[in-house]
Formats: sequence, C-alpha cells, structure tokens
Amino acid sequence: MSEKKYSAPALEKGLDILELLSEEEFGLSQVEIARNLNRSVSEIFRMIVVLQDRRYVMLDPHSDKYMLTTFLFEVAHRTPLVKRLTSLAGPAMRRMTVKINQSAHLTILSGDHVLVIGQVDSPGDNVMSVRLGAKIGIWRASSGRVILAYLPDEALLETIDKAPLPTDMSLEDIQQELIHIRNIGHEVMDSYVVSGIVNISAPIIDHSGLAIAALTVPHIKRLDDLTSFTDCVSSLLEVTKSLSASLGGDAAASAEVLS
Repeated sequence: MSEKKYSAPALEKGLDILELLSEEEFGLSQVEIARNLNRSVSEIFRMIVVLQDRRYVMLDPHSDKYMLTTFLFEVAHRTPLVKRLTSLAGPAMRRMTVKINQSAHLTILSGDHVLVIGQVDSPGDNVMSVRLGAKIGIWRASSGRVILAYLPDEALLETIDKAPLPTDMSLEDIQQELIHIRNIGHEVMDSYVVSGIVNISAPIIDHSGLAIAALTVPHIKRLDDLTSFTDCVSSLLEVTKSLSASLGGDAAASAEVLS
C-alpha cells in the first residue's frame, strides 16, 4: 500500500463519522461511534459538534443517537451531472409512470454500486419502488449491468477489479450478457431481490456514447393491467432515447456501433 502524500487527521475523522453513520439505519451513540472507529470519545466530540452545526448530522432526542440528515444527499444533488439528469428526467418519468401505471427509478454508478438519484411511484394503489438514495451492488441490479454494457473493455475490467463478480457469475458469461444488452439497447431481467418483479432497464447515453445513467421500471403484474408488458418496454425506451438526445447522445446508434 502506497504511503499517503498528505494527511488531514481532523478531516479524516469527520469523514470516518459520516461513512460510519451512512451504514446505520437507527444511528449510533457517541460512545458507539468512538468504539467503531477505535477512537476516544474526546477525539470525536468536536467533530460531531461541527457536523451537527453544518447540518450533516442530527441527534435523535428520544434515542440519544446520532444519525445522518438528508443534507449530504442534497449536496450530492448539486453536482452538475446529477442536477442536470434529475431535472431532465423528472418530468418524463412522472409522465411515463402515469401512462404505464408502474414505478420507475433513475440510477448512476457510484463506486462499486449504483446509486438511486431519482424515483417516482406509480399512481396505482399497489406500488413497487426503490428508495431514493439507495445503493445497490452493480452485479445485482439491471441498471448497473446496463450502464456497464456501454463501458470500453478496459474500463469494464477495472470495474471488475474494484467490484469482483459474484461466485455464480463468470467473466465470459457477463461479457456475453453485456454484449447482448448493447445489441438490443436494454435489459429485461427477473429481479435479483424480489420474486415476481421483472426489471426493465435502459441506458441514458451522453455525447461520448457512454451510458451515464440508467432508467429502470421494476414491473409488477396486476390482474387488471390495461397496459401490456411490451407497451411498458416501449414507453421506457421512448423516454431513455429522448433523454439521451437531450444530452447529445443516441442510444439506438450507440447500440449499433458497439454491437
């Protein structure tokens, strides 16, 4: 492991606290935070006070535990890519969900996960949705596979180094599956997480021909559905092609070039 060129201990303590709390649904007490980070309470006390003052962390008065606020998520949404994507996709997603009576979510790559940056529920009484801000392993999400399908081979191999394939997936199999996704421009796949859900996912392509995001419909079959599954696929592809065009990309052309 290479030696750090620079060090900022106070900053690192603050980031350690944020990363730790991001994995704790019900928060942690000051003592629990110190224990998890192998630090003394006095070491982290001022960090927590500053993080509270800056609105990144809040203290639950009932449990006396510290939890992340949504402020960090709000800050992330100020980045140009996320802000532009959500502003472009939001209205189109809302129109689509009304039309097909299904939920939809928008994701981008974030390290070795996909991050849900946009989510719209269906207007019906029965809803299948993914939580806004959720992080999902890239190999267990159709959206992750769809985005990876448009990466150059070298970048794909780098991603696999960072996020190793599950034991039930081989490199040869995943490469063939990603080629198929590029050929048809989308993926239809049974959910890895919820039985009975079929994910329909398609890429949003930018001017460089890369997929910078994916739009996914976790399709649930209702007995009184008036919209066919095929129509849901067509509606999703219509939206992603329109969004790609808005970003200077062409999803259909990219699929042809890379096939």
